[in-house]
Amino acid sequence: MIAGAGSGKTRVLTYRIAYLLSRKIPAREILALTFTNKAAREMKNRVEQLVSDQTTRYLWMGTFHSVFARILRREHQAAQYPPTFTIYDTDDSKSLIKQVIRDLKLNEQVYVPGELMRRISMAKNHLITPESYASRKEWVSADESARKPETARIYAAYAGRCKAAGAMDFDDLLMQTYLLFRDHPDILSHYQSQFRYILVDEYQDTNYAQYMIIRQLSALNGNICVVGDDSQSIYSFRGARIENILNFRNDYPNYQIFKLEQNYRSTKNIVDTANSLISNNSKRIPKKIWSDKERGEPVDIVEASTDQEEGFLIASQILETHLRHQAEFQDFVILYRTHAQSRVLEEACRKQNIPYRIYGSISFYQRKEIKDVLAYFRILVNPKDDESIRRIINYPARGIGKTTMERLNAAALQHQTGLLEILKDPAGYVPQLNRGTQDKLQKFLQLIDELTAYSHSVNAYELALKVIRESGIMALYRYDHTPEGISKFENIQELINGIREYVDQQNDNLIDMEEQNPGMAGFLQNIALLTDQDQEKPEDRNKVSLMTIHSAKGLEFKYVFIAGVEEDLFPNQFSAYSARELEEERRLFYVALTRGMVRVSVSYAKTRYRWGNLISSAPSRFIRELDPRYIRLQAGRFSEREQLPTETGFVTAKRDQSGDWPGSRPIPRRTRRPHTEPVNFTPDDPEAIQAGMEIEHPRFGTGKVLKIEGEAPNRKAIVFFTGAGQKQLLLKFARLRIIKP
Repeated sequence: MIAGAGSGKTRVLTYRIAYLLSRKIPAREILALTFTNKAAREMKNRVEQLVSDQTTRYLWMGTFHSVFARILRREHQAAQYPPTFTIYDTDDSKSLIKQVIRDLKLNEQVYVPGELMRRISMAKNHLITPESYASRKEWVSADESARKPETARIYAAYAGRCKAAGAMDFDDLLMQTYLLFRDHPDILSHYQSQFRYILVDEYQDTNYAQYMIIRQLSALNGNICVVGDDSQSIYSFRGARIENILNFRNDYPNYQIFKLEQNYRSTKNIVDTANSLISNNSKRIPKKIWSDKERGEPVDIVEASTDQEEGFLIASQILETHLRHQAEFQDFVILYRTHAQSRVLEEACRKQNIPYRIYGSISFYQRKEIKDVLAYFRILVNPKDDESIRRIINYPARGIGKTTMERLNAAALQHQTGLLEILKDPAGYVPQLNRGTQDKLQKFLQLIDELTAYSHSVNAYELALKVIRESGIMALYRYDHTPEGISKFENIQELINGIREYVDQQNDNLIDMEEQNPGMAGFLQNIALLTDQDQEKPEDRNKVSLMTIHSAKGLEFKYVFIAGVEEDLFPNQFSAYSARELEEERRLFYVALTRGMVRVSVSYAKTRYRWGNLISSAPSRFIRELDPRYIRLQAGRFSEREQLPTETGFVTAKRDQSGDWPGSRPIPRRTRRPHTEPVNFTPDDPEAIQAGMEIEHPRFGTGKVLKIEGEAPNRKAIVFFTGAGQKQLLLKFARLRIIKP
């Protein structure tokens, strides 16, 4: 089903599941895959309301990662992992990669852990194992060009450490499931026979690994129902492939396509504005989204002199609407392209006493004190988890210092064993340790052994209380009366509350009654697979939401403000020379527009600070693409003859007496020569561009290179252009010609 924004695709999936159950299809034969736990819960609740019996508890419904984690735990022997394997989050993975880089004695300035983590993630999403990575010339060649020739070795070492620690990262949950099915046809056949009906939500967001697993599972019955919208495919940076939904008809020749084209969310003006924008994309499945709601207000286009003024205007409009229409603060959202834009918008909200919350900021389970406590839990569930041991071996402080840990790590690496094994005989493995240090290590090991024995006979809540008492964590914060200490103590208390809720509600949340797991392992898996939307707290609900557009997908608000719609910001500067990336940026703007139910405001600033310099900003080309019949320039911000930006200048039109754009009259354009590249313009080799050079750009003219950042092929240049101000350009796409070295 091709489902436009706000067309009720979740409802359609829900009713299909309810219909299958009403036809006496066993619930365990239905597999429904989503991208958030919140979406899975909503679907399950709706199905329960439609179906009278209790069969819904046997549905295999959840996120890709949670369902595949469940399969991997069931088939752990074939997958060659412990049944209680740990799921590493981003911080855990980055920490382990740092350790690998140190052990391989490589330069962290060259082999940046965050960059390597993204590279390894990309490989796994393409189902490239460490073994096949090293044999792929295009990948190895790209690493050599980026001056990171040891990437394959780091990937292999990282994967080996994860396996030895009985741990998987998020990407492993996908790749290991694929490998399990590929290498064990009998297991694949079992799940193919079981899952006679497969339903997939947000199919346009699937990556290659998810696509291939779905293909594996659906190969026997071919009974698959996917719902998605190619116009909302915005996650290519995570590996999502729009081709998966565009080529569905080729993958499943007996397909039937149903188009859900009615938008039940937004006013006509919002829907028509969004349609006029997305029609500029060439790679799309044709559809005409419509709404039978009221015409509504035009989409506002607001110009501000500076980004600070833009924030002030948005905050003022929120406050005015809140007071005049008695709107709740939770009805408002401010959307932006990058996280960095939130600072100015936050300040504007604070100055006008508007309560707000930021999506994408540090989550509860990423706070240090929470991760420290969770590390204790993880060791008790999976004793091989060396990352957790490193985290808490000296927390609270036990006098086990950095030098001791380096020696323990070296011994574990040399003997190819885990840290817990080293701790069982520290003198034997590390003879240079003094007696005092050995005693400290033995006390830590004794604590872990006692807690492990205790964990076998109690539930997660009782175990959690025992851990924070016996480890010394409770005493550490109970008597710390500083604001920071009180906050940490309260956070740990909230964690214990959450575990108690988990234990109390466990039976209601079971996916399958045969897999009861009221212990700590189940709790750890639940929190490891949470998303931002799953972690909303009640106290955050009646607040204005601030978030990137990527975070807003799947959400809806009565009043939407889209800030910073400017060239080189939205679309971002790196997409300007790639038709594929530019189309994704346009889809991103489409997503932003279609979050709105009642009113949408689009704003841009004529000047904005970047790297401490105030530079000129041009309105985004996307504003030019909006049909003028459905938009209006905010009264009081423009002269009588209003202007809309074009690629090379402005579209000019005079408003009628109502203040709106003329209905069907075309907007006359100022006569300007289109921008063309200079004749015989030949750019120089990007590798030759250095700081201090005077250069020429075919669009921005002459300028001076202020700074070079990064490594090939992703080297960036900060350039000040005489006529266009300061720009940041990706050199491999920039087309620069050296005028003066």
